[in-house]
Amino acid sequence: MRSGLFHALAGSALCAACGGRGVVESAPSTVDIPAGWSQPSEGSELPVGDYWTRFGDPLLTDFVEQAIVRNRDLAVAASRVAQARAGVRQARAGYLPSVFGNAGVRRDVGDFADDDFAFSLGADVQWQIDLFGRIRYDVAASRANLLAAGYGLGDVQRLIVGQVAQTTVSARALAVQLAIARQTLSVQDDNFQIAEWRNEAGLVSSLDVEQARAQRAQTAATIPALERDLAASANTISTLIGEPPGRVLSLLTENAADIPAPPEEVGYDVPIAVIRRRPDVQQAEAFLAADTAQIGLARAQLLPLLQVTGNINTASLGLGGLFDTITGNLFAGLSQLIFDGGRLAAQVDVAEAIAAGSFATYERTILQSLEDVESAAAALRGARERVVLFAEARDAADVAAILARSQYQAGLVDFQALLTAENQLLNSRNAYAASEAERANAFVRLTQALGGGWDPETVEFAIDPPEIILTGSERTAQ
Repeated sequence: MRSGLFHALAGSALCAACGGRGVVESAPSTVDIPAGWSQPSEGSELPVGDYWTRFGDPLLTDFVEQAIVRNRDLAVAASRVAQARAGVRQARAGYLPSVFGNAGVRRDVGDFADDDFAFSLGADVQWQIDLFGRIRYDVAASRANLLAAGYGLGDVQRLIVGQVAQTTVSARALAVQLAIARQTLSVQDDNFQIAEWRNEAGLVSSLDVEQARAQRAQTAATIPALERDLAASANTISTLIGEPPGRVLSLLTENAADIPAPPEEVGYDVPIAVIRRRPDVQQAEAFLAADTAQIGLARAQLLPLLQVTGNINTASLGLGGLFDTITGNLFAGLSQLIFDGGRLAAQVDVAEAIAAGSFATYERTILQSLEDVESAAAALRGARERVVLFAEARDAADVAAILARSQYQAGLVDFQALLTAENQLLNSRNAYAASEAERANAFVRLTQALGGGWDPETVEFAIDPPEIILTGSERTAQ
């Protein structure tokens, strides 16, 4: 399936004769966009603009909202938008004349010098007539770069939001696993005490005591590692939301909660609609438009340049008669390159090569976006199945541990049976928690791949799309 969205600006930017409008020859993309996904959508389409709220975790929502406002990477991207906006103003100024004023005062010295002061005022004007589109292509390129900067800001936000959400999910999972380790350690303390009592009573050998001691020490050793990882995740979140470490760790510790669960069903639109929403695709397209406009600018350097210059001056020996005599001149000149050894022609070749690279980057971005959605959808489906299976394993291991503990206390099984059952329970509880985090993170990756995490209405591009760019759902060269 092909769409006007994927008719890229791969051709040359040509100039129409006698100051006519620039024309962009477009070539169709070689990427065939499928009509549907190999991983089928589930249910109705899920709004993905603020997907993090679907978890129902107030702390996660708060972290994401703080990151959108205070993240430093977003601030850097916003500064690039401001730079590009200034670049548009600078390029547009080329349509207007440049006026330079001058003023002076003179007094002669010497035996025969006139004692009066001589005053002068003047102004020089330079104006480049955009006969063959030099300024027009420069403005088009700068406007496309502004669009690219705006979409770049949106893409950074999309990635930052996903990183905050995934790191918070991982922190929640670490907190759950830390609680599991502490609960398990408490049970193993009891098992160690029971083994000691039974050994003192002569019912078991000291082997049971040492096995219980070893098991307890191994579990206790995991707690500092989990605390370390939890602190590292909290510190990462702190950086992402633009604040020093400390407060986030306290919030995660004081506001303990289950690992957030995503919605049961995640529906999404057809591939072409998803790609239209991706800011990275839009940014690649804008860069392609800018580089194509540079071809037109490079070719315009080979054509004649029309400039109008003029000046106006007045001078007198006193301020009272300064404007009695005004002189001026106006000159229109046409210049044409005759020979430069092929330098400007080589610049055209360079611009065309750069545009060809941008075209390949644009197509690669489309393919990457399709891969992201398909892979994330498969990961989410697999993660959901793993959660169900690990829940069953956890429940079975819990029952087995209870039975082993009671039978060991009754002397029906040896400590090795209890040891095996306790280890299986610990491993299954940790695996279930990890699968829940995997499911939540797969949901984040999928909604991210669908273009979630940014709102096109809130990212300011400040201008309409450039003259030479693919725009809207019906993308055509203007």
